[in-house]
Amino acid sequence: MKTVLIAMGVAVGVTATVNGQAYPRLTRIADGVYTYEQADPTKRGVAVNNLIVVTSDGVVVADGQGTVDNTKRLVEDIAGITPQPIRYVVVGSIHGDHRGGDAAFPPGVTFVKAKTDLTVGGREIRVVFLGRAHTGTDLEVFLPRERIMYMSESFSDDIFPSMANGYPSEWIAALQRAEEMPVDVYVPAHAPMASATLKTSRDALVTYHAALEKVVSVGRLLHDAHFPVDEAPAAADFGDISGWIRKSENAAAAIKRVYMELDGELK
Repeated sequence: MKTVLIAMGVAVGVTATVNGQAYPRLTRIADGVYTYEQADPTKRGVAVNNLIVVTSDGVVVADGQGTVDNTKRLVEDIAGITPQPIRYVVVGSIHGDHRGGDAAFPPGVTFVKAKTDLTVGGREIRVVFLGRAHTGTDLEVFLPRERIMYMSESFSDDIFPSMANGYPSEWIAALQRAEEMPVDVYVPAHAPMASATLKTSRDALVTYHAALEKVVSVGRLLHDAHFPVDEAPAAADFGDISGWIRKSENAAAAIKRVYMELDGELK
């Protein structure tokens, strides 16, 4: 499988700096296809990403931003690269860090909330559902001609898995399906895209897949050893992913979710 490195982005009218990275940042990754990154004001060290697809008959945006101000800035920066209107916004994630600013999208935008195939300006855009993952309704955006897929919150590069609303085993299966698709570039919902120049996006996805498997296996081990769920995070050894950012915020909820799955409490 051919792999493609995601190119370094260019900051556009910098409004924030996080971990030495300047935001917002727009990166062209194919003809008419861009990633967009903006600092998340609600989460330490995290950027919220979008996929932008510019066609001759309008723009498709994957996910939104978490605040009205950030979404206004996203809309303004899209206007800086094309006069075409935003026609569709794909709701890949239902969480507030991707939907909190939806009111700032222009009137007349269609919000896509289910699996569907779009053809906009002659460009094929597939909104796919690979299975329950970060939430029960995750959607991904696949561009078959460009072999690019925006993964929304099913994939967050080098960030400890946030599983508070997740479906652990199903999430792993969804990532396996993603890896089997004819994709060269996987775009995460969270990660500085500049850091992705150090490795291929497929490698990053495989690493994240392994991280999920690690969390599930650690949770299963503690569950089988009858550790009370409230005590399990302190006893957990996550190995190589122990240093990933947001571990302190996400680990306890992840272990709890694994316990719930093993106890048959997830519906």
